[in-house]
This record gives sequence, C-alpha cells and structure tokens, in this order.
Amino acid sequence: MTAVAEEQVPARERTTSERIVRFLNKTPIHVALGIIALIWLAPTIGLFVTSFRPRSDIQVTGWWESFLQFRFTLANYSEVLSGQGMLQAFINTLLIAVPSTLIPVALASMAAYAFSWLHFPFRDGLFLLVVALLMIPVQVAFIPLLKLFAPTGLLNSYGAIWLTHTAFALPFGIFLLRNFFITLPRDLIEAARIDGSSTIGIFRTIVVPLSVPAIAAYGIFQFLWVWNDLLMALVFVQDGSQWPMTKAIQNLLSQYGTEWHLLAAGAFLLMAVPLIVFFSLQRYFVQGLLAGSVK
Repeated sequence: MTAVAEEQVPARERTTSERIVRFLNKTPIHVALGIIALIWLAPTIGLFVTSFRPRSDIQVTGWWESFLQFRFTLANYSEVLSGQGMLQAFINTLLIAVPSTLIPVALASMAAYAFSWLHFPFRDGLFLLVVALLMIPVQVAFIPLLKLFAPTGLLNSYGAIWLTHTAFALPFGIFLLRNFFITLPRDLIEAARIDGSSTIGIFRTIVVPLSVPAIAAYGIFQFLWVWNDLLMALVFVQDGSQWPMTKAIQNLLSQYGTEWHLLAAGAFLLMAVPLIVFFSLQRYFVQGLLAGSVK
C-alpha cells in the first residue's frame, strides 16, 4: 500500500505542474484577449455612461470622471423618448425589423429544404443562380424598385421595405441554411418517408428542430442588419411618422448638434435591442457560425 502511494505522489505532482505550466502558457493569450475586449467595449461603456450624465457635466469633464462625482440622471432618456419622438421611432423600428426578419427566415428555410432534400428539374442550376445573386449590391435596385412600388401605394406603408429586405436577404439565407440542411442524417429523412411522413411533415418535425442553431444565427444576422439599416429607410419609408430610429437620430443630430446628452441617450436606445438580442442568443449564434462545417 505504501509503495503504491509513493508511486501515485509523483504522478499527482506532475499533473499539478502540468496544469500550472498550461495556465502560464495561456495567461498571455487571456491578457491579450482581455485588452482587446476592453478596447472594443470602451466606446460602448463611454456612450452608456454619457447617456446618464447631465449636460453641464458632459461639457466640462470626461465620462470616466463621472464615477468620482457620481452624478447621474434619467432626464436625458425622458426628454428623448417624450420630447424628441424617439419612442414612436423605436416602435416603428420594431414594426420594420420583426417582419423583415421573420419573413425571410421562413422563406429561406423552406427554399433551403427544397434545394437540400427535394428533387426537381434544374435544382443545382437554380441554386447556383441564387448564390450568384449574392454579388448584386442593393444600391443598384433602388430606382427600379421605387418605380415598381410607386403605383401600388406600398411606399406609404412598410410593405416596400419589408419586401426589399426580404428579397436581398433570401440569397444569403438560402445559401447558409442549405449548407446546414445537407449535413442532416439522410437515414433520418428516409426513415420518416418510409413511416409515411409528408414533405411538409419532415420539414416541420425533423429538419426545423434539428436546424435551430443555423436558423437562429441567420435570424440574428438579418435582425441586426435591418435594425441598424439607414439607407433603405431613407429610400422606402417616405412618411415621417413611420421613420425608424436610425432616421430619427439623424434628425436629432442635425437639429441638436451640441446636445450630446440627448444624442448619447438616443444612440444607446438604438444599441440596446441588438445587444440584448445578441447576448441572449449568443449560443445559437456561435453554433450557427459553424453550420455545415462538420458533417
């Protein structure tokens, strides 16, 4: 028993030393990543702190000095939301972003399923055509789309911007989801067909539940793109009462160029929802980035 214990002690010591060496080897990497993260987060932290500071303090001291004085207020957000119309702009942004995300996610999922598991004429050629559409910039379609939507009255509602966001989001969504769908086990799909499941039933009960990470990652990409979009809002949303926050902040900047407390509050309101969406769905986002990379 003593001999066995003496033999186990060196092994235990070697294991501990290896852990120490491994930790020391990774420490420079952790320090470097921490510094990079701090540099990236510094502007966001500064904007967040500035949005709660009184105007008089912003004009004389930096945001990092506010922790010494500890003078914060909610009046900036109250004024922006009530007096500057940002609350309505926030609602307008939700009305634009949510349908412009759900519609392409649903259509891209069904199209990707068809390109992956259904057999129809010219399937591969049509998929290559969809991939080629990724190279078309959205800016070249603005004038034709305006002429197309003008007689329909869609420019007086959100219909035009919903359709435009959907059209230009579908190629990337189909490409991303199709690469994930083809990695699903073929035996599982064939077993469901043998059991009598329909094409829609296989898509609804097997493909979609197994592909939640990829679908969620695409939804995050699309939502963040639409939420932060300004160009399409300028072109297709022509009613001032329907402008999103990106356009409302632009007007706030031109009218109150020196009112940094209002600009900071409005800008952080615009950033808050994407941050919440990203961090709440982060695990799906990371899994979706690897969609189709491993079979």
